[in-house]
Amino acid sequence: MKNHIRWMACAAIACACFASLAGCVSSSTSRVTVQEGVKFSKGRELDDLVRAYDAQAMTRSEYEELRQVIMKRPN
Repeated sequence: MKNHIRWMACAAIACACFASLAGCVSSSTSRVTVQEGVKFSKGRELDDLVRAYDAQAMTRSEYEELRQVIMKRPN
């Protein structure tokens, strides 16, 4: 009986680990969506963008692409 309980506990832990890893999968086709109703200054957006880049949350090309989008927006 103890082996059965131990096996079930291990199976539950393994399922939890696999489920938590599902959010770690990255795709090169990821896109950022900005809500239209939310207004932030360019400075705030650029600061957030630099922080994300410094945290290695994006590549240099993604950073440059988003920076250009922000800079082209009207104030």
